[in-house]
Amino acid sequence: MNGANNPLINLLQSNNNNASGNNNNNNMLSQHFPAMNRANPADPYAYAQMMNPPQVMNPNYAIQEQQQQKNMAQQLNEDKIYNLVPDLLNLSTREQALLDLSKKREQYEDLAVVLWYSYGVIPVLLQEIIAVYPLLTPPTLSGGASNRVCNALALLQCVANHNETRSLFLQAHIPLYLYPFLNTTSKTRPFEYLRLTSLGVIGALVKNDNPEVISFLLSTEIIPLCLRIMETGSELSKTVAIFVVQKILLDETGLYYICQTYERFYAVATVLHNMVNQLVETQAMRLLKHVIRCYLRLSENPRACEALRQCLPEPLRDSTFHQTLKDDIATKRCLGQLLLNLSDDTKKH
Repeated sequence: MNGANNPLINLLQSNNNNASGNNNNNNMLSQHFPAMNRANPADPYAYAQMMNPPQVMNPNYAIQEQQQQKNMAQQLNEDKIYNLVPDLLNLSTREQALLDLSKKREQYEDLAVVLWYSYGVIPVLLQEIIAVYPLLTPPTLSGGASNRVCNALALLQCVANHNETRSLFLQAHIPLYLYPFLNTTSKTRPFEYLRLTSLGVIGALVKNDNPEVISFLLSTEIIPLCLRIMETGSELSKTVAIFVVQKILLDETGLYYICQTYERFYAVATVLHNMVNQLVETQAMRLLKHVIRCYLRLSENPRACEALRQCLPEPLRDSTFHQTLKDDIATKRCLGQLLLNLSDDTKKH
């Protein structure tokens, strides 16, 4: 039997030739793809790894995902706020809406704009304020009523603090609605909370160093109201009240206004003097900072400086507050500058 004509032998030879060709092809491919040399032909996982190499994560991906989640959460908060604003117009849902919105006021920076331009919202907030007036004299304000009106005041504070609505807030003379609250003297908790929250609205106005704000406040009775609180209020209320007075003094118009007449200067200097005497006992650091800065600013007016040489409290001249100020370099520097301004050597020059 001729082997060349045997179909079985021909088939076997054909298979061997194909295998040899495949090996040659693989060798040629492996020159260009070294991973094929490392892959075990019998291991399917090796080929899977070769064909699907591990992905390298973009380092910015996690940051982008976090930002996306943050944006989604912010959008949800905004949606909730937009849903709460109409509830202010409904008597049955107003109290809860006031509470919820006051809690969320820090989460949405443009809440002030939404409140100001939403139909009927500002009149509703003013209505909440006016409704409390009959409870001021005689002092019958309850804790619940105080909390409710303070939530309304917190929303007005947003409006006072926002750059887009601050001027509109002043043009509407809305701060005047708060003055009856600042004029109260009851030391009960509801009244103290009411005064403190009202001061917070005025503090939001002055903290931006806006001359328009100072001019408006000087046209009202804000200084006498703050002076009374500085003398008789709680430590926290005193701190906010003297912060308002300090901001007025830091403005050139405000400093000139207070030092323009002896009566105005004497009223401010007397209250500051009394506060220093109280601070000798309490050593309240926050209050002391503001008192020293107020005196320093007054010393920059020639007429006030001359008067302060005679009436600056002795505890500010000696070492009474040395221990209190030992770690506060900035305030110590302010006190040193104040004493330098009032020194005889400065007067001679």
